[in-house]
Amino acid sequence: METASITQNNIRNFCIIAHIDHGKSTLADRFLEFTKTIPKEKMRNQFLDQMDLERERGITIKLQPVKMVYNLGSKIYHLNLIDTPGHVDFNYEVSRSLAAVEGAILLVDASQGVQAQTLANLHLALEQNLVIIPVINKIDLPNARVEDAKEELSKLLNIGKEEILECSAKSGMGIEKILEEVVKKIPAPSGDIKKPLRALTFDSKFDEYKGVIIYIRVVDGEIKRGDKIKFFATKQDSETIEVGIFLPQLKAEDNLKAGEIGYLATGLKEVSKCKVGDTVVKFYEDNSSITPLAGYKEIKPMVFAGIYCKEGTNFQKLRESLEKLKLTDASLSFEPESSSALGYGFRCGFLGMLHLEIIKERLKREYNLDLVITTPSVAYKIGLKTSDSIQAKKEIIIKSPQEFPDPSKILFIEEPWMKIEIIVPSSYMGAVMNFVQEARGKYVSLEYLTSNNLASRIILKYEIPLSSLLFDFYDKLKSVSSGYASLNYDLFDYRRADLIKLDILVANKKVEPLSRLVYKDESYQIGRKIVESLKNVLPRQLFEVKIQAAIGGKVIASDRIPPLRKDVTAKLYGGDITRKMKLLEKQKKGKKKMKSFGKVDIPPEAYMAVLK
Repeated sequence: METASITQNNIRNFCIIAHIDHGKSTLADRFLEFTKTIPKEKMRNQFLDQMDLERERGITIKLQPVKMVYNLGSKIYHLNLIDTPGHVDFNYEVSRSLAAVEGAILLVDASQGVQAQTLANLHLALEQNLVIIPVINKIDLPNARVEDAKEELSKLLNIGKEEILECSAKSGMGIEKILEEVVKKIPAPSGDIKKPLRALTFDSKFDEYKGVIIYIRVVDGEIKRGDKIKFFATKQDSETIEVGIFLPQLKAEDNLKAGEIGYLATGLKEVSKCKVGDTVVKFYEDNSSITPLAGYKEIKPMVFAGIYCKEGTNFQKLRESLEKLKLTDASLSFEPESSSALGYGFRCGFLGMLHLEIIKERLKREYNLDLVITTPSVAYKIGLKTSDSIQAKKEIIIKSPQEFPDPSKILFIEEPWMKIEIIVPSSYMGAVMNFVQEARGKYVSLEYLTSNNLASRIILKYEIPLSSLLFDFYDKLKSVSSGYASLNYDLFDYRRADLIKLDILVANKKVEPLSRLVYKDESYQIGRKIVESLKNVLPRQLFEVKIQAAIGGKVIASDRIPPLRKDVTAKLYGGDITRKMKLLEKQKKGKKKMKSFGKVDIPPEAYMAVLK
């Protein structure tokens, strides 16, 4: 790769934002090819997606920076690109990427048009005052609606259609024009190399040899190997053992200057000392006059679930694994908890169900852990009586059904509500509105995205309890809209709710991880569904197994798994019928005894069946 001496004016920092599956990673592939950052013989699809999990699912989970050298006319430019995820569960990755750049390519699929996450990511970019370059992708598809997509984008950005670029990321059509626009429209980074060092930490990871490696955007000053540094917020100091750039693999350099994006190896082994969003300064400079960079707003987890090891001895390994994952995923939160049924584990906070699924899969693959995940829940606010006087009360927040207090002490329960945006063709409006209202959604507004009445698309805005979004809301939304609907959501309020705790008993023993908080008017239906699901997945025993759903001491749904039957009379070869009856009676007594002492192991499939 060419490493010509270059000024700050010849640097461009940008990212690609879009809805999931609109071609961000494919466009990044073409940029890498066109700028010869990656030789053709080494090129593969989704090159910047480094995890096997990303490649298998065809989605981007982690942001990934890369530096490209681009020649335009007689000038050489260094382009720092950050590829971002598209799914709503990973929008914290997007917000961190946006804080490190000056511009963004807004990518829209010509066959699908503007989608819900397109709007959400655009709003994030506009909040950072970034320059937006609108691009229509997949223009060579047979079902491409290029003019409709242009109309939607021009209305959204309040610009002329001629300002919107067209490309096919798969074939490479229009790629050169996009890079030219990046150089022309996105400003060079501001910042002064003569000022004291200020660098923004926008991501991090752990390396066994180099310790914590942080991804930084140098705003002011410069940093080189051997410099003593300090983290502004945590007050932790360290020595820089390596600095470098992303190609996209790490490549060591002599230094990083104002305006550049790169990495810094700290040598720190304690992962808690480095926080995403912190400002890196030099240890020996006068830091009293340095204003720390804005960083990021604290992310609030939406979904909580308990994570336990099937083998109790792996608790410490689970802790270390979660700490290392936290480095690469700042939106993950966790705190220790214990369960009488499962032992010691962690109550973890996630941004959504896909986020939970990805973390579970990464723990299994990257750290070889065999896990049990409890039923996800949301954070509820509960008002408690502190005395006989109703005026005397206190509020607590519970994150799991196990923390649910005695119902007689509860004054009120409040649950989180979300603002959701659904973009869907107008022909599916009725079906989608009925579905959302059945899921306890409250209508807010409707607006048309295009003026073409024949193929118009609408934005439906609703308010809905977060608990309604938890399990299969997205799948059902796709089903009622034949796959055309897209969804974005955001937390905005807490409201009163009539909730009760639903306990699940297997073989007369309460299974804590399967407990759930449910709406009172839905408790019977949910209890019935869980009992049926467990009946289908629990293995049969040598004794009868009762499965029950109960509220307090009242059983509201029940079923049984019949025992496995061994033919104890098979060895009889003659004699009176009383011999047979005697053996069967003996077996009956044994099964009764087993039933009173029998223990049923709940397999992971049972937990997953209840989750679904």
